[in-house]
Amino acid sequence: MGILDGRVAICTGSGRGVGAEVAKLMAKEGASVIVNDPGVGGGGEGGEQGPAETIANEIKAGGGKAAPNFGSVASYEDCLGMVQQARDEFDGCHIVFNPAGILRDRMFHKMSPDDWQAVMDVHLTGHFNTARAAINLFREQEYGRIIMVGSTSGLLGNIGQANYGAAKLGIAGLSRIVAMENTSKNVTSNVICPSADTRMTRSVPTPKDPDAAAQREERLRLSPADAIAPLCTFLASEDAGHVTGQIFHQRGAELSLYSQPRPIRTIHKNMGWTVETIRDKAMPSLAPHFIDIANSRNVHPGLPLE
Repeated sequence: MGILDGRVAICTGSGRGVGAEVAKLMAKEGASVIVNDPGVGGGGEGGEQGPAETIANEIKAGGGKAAPNFGSVASYEDCLGMVQQARDEFDGCHIVFNPAGILRDRMFHKMSPDDWQAVMDVHLTGHFNTARAAINLFREQEYGRIIMVGSTSGLLGNIGQANYGAAKLGIAGLSRIVAMENTSKNVTSNVICPSADTRMTRSVPTPKDPDAAAQREERLRLSPADAIAPLCTFLASEDAGHVTGQIFHQRGAELSLYSQPRPIRTIHKNMGWTVETIRDKAMPSLAPHFIDIANSRNVHPGLPLE
């Protein structure tokens, strides 16, 4: 007996990387899986059917149930088609896991509108499309598990990824509200921010410093893509009904629950604030509580745990 027996999952971007590993584990745990991947390059270029077909065939060769799908999460019609295919081929749809993604990394002052929009279309709009395509079915059957994929680039920031970070932080807000709106319908929504050795991660330039490059390589070695699959598979299960609206980060064996924005200090001025009192009173009071501008290496120091 698997934890997902009788369930049907849509796993986008699952021809490679984290998506492929999650699709395979969900199938091993009893789910029938729509393996979606348009087979595009890391920046969204091109397209081929091979990646989705390969993972679907691997699942079937291992005794599981799977079917390939080649649509784009950037198309709402394609996402509706994924839900319909799940219902036609496997008689239902209960889980949406959406790691599909591209990168168009640029420094902000060099980022073109096309680089911005392409990343927004796949990541933020793609999360709207996949969740929106399934949500009414989930509400009607009073069961659904939505697993969105964020990033520390959104939660913490990462130089050269203003488009990606903005989209990923938006996904956290989207998931929170979807979770709030659907608690009475047994529909959960959570975010997983994975750090893993994937094609997308490898596309980030290697540091020029040899020591930094070696440490990056060791960090990736300790962060295999399949390490992310158990958490995602659990969040897709009936046992995870009490887990919703949360943000998780995982790298290797290190699993973190992230806080979400809340006031850390509030001050009050009778009769309101002026520019001068903001300068002389408010900022000196608030400044000791400012959040450092730091990237994920500062928040998650050292190497992943084995």
